[in-house]
Amino acid sequence: MTAATDDPRRVLARHGLTAKKSWGQNFLRDRAVLARIAAAARATADDVVVEIGAGLGALTAALAAADPPPARIVAVERDPDMLRVLAAELGHEPRVELAPADATAFDFAALARAAGRPLIVVGNLPYQISSALVLALIDAGRAGAVARAVVMIQREMAKRITAPPGSRVYGRLTVAVAQHAEARVLFDVKPGSFHPAPAVTSSVLSLVPRAAPLAPVHDSLLFEEVVKRAFATRRKMLRRALGAGFGDQMTTVALAASGIAGTRRAEELSVADFARLADGFSQAGAKA
Repeated sequence: MTAATDDPRRVLARHGLTAKKSWGQNFLRDRAVLARIAAAARATADDVVVEIGAGLGALTAALAAADPPPARIVAVERDPDMLRVLAAELGHEPRVELAPADATAFDFAALARAAGRPLIVVGNLPYQISSALVLALIDAGRAGAVARAVVMIQREMAKRITAPPGSRVYGRLTVAVAQHAEARVLFDVKPGSFHPAPAVTSSVLSLVPRAAPLAPVHDSLLFEEVVKRAFATRRKMLRRALGAGFGDQMTTVALAASGIAGTRRAEELSVADFARLADGFSQAGAKA
């Protein structure tokens, strides 16, 4: 048996390893879930798939076994022990290319240029860096380097990303993702599907970059700054939260120009509201 079909405990034992808690390693062992993630990627025979955090290679192998399999699977992994396992378990697979790298610094744009097409990204994202990786994928999608991503994250984070305005978990990350991508929860994954079992339920999330921002803005950097400052003190009214950074006079002008009441709070605003507000600050002469 290989990492594709063997239990993670046996694969780890075969290589004299254990899961590293400090690295947040939880290896997916449910074959049905692996198959669902591989199918959700919807890779064609011409696609290049990037897997973030390939680990023991179970998802890598599921992707390679798809019908049709993608042209290439670039398995990104930073743990030297996991790279050794991947080389031993999947070194025979011609479609798999190991990339010893930190996913947060991976150059998706360079690989997309070399491939001559946008990439498909999959992976089980480590909790500690999942927000940073989601935002990196959004940026890569804005640059035309990523066609879509199918990633597994903690369910609570998936709820934050897909939350509607007014929700207590609606926040800066929600707006940042929604402005540039369509995010959708595909299905949940129970803790028992992993070894070792995490303390939380996970969700598989689909991210598809938008052809254009959800809400057009004059200054995208200013839009991001307005969202950041509005949510920095989310329980405060907008006139106070924004006034602390932009100044009371400029905030009053921007709110009036946007038609948004200063007594509202950040969590109540839609992406379109934030765009109007950012344009109001732009008219008032604010800079990011």
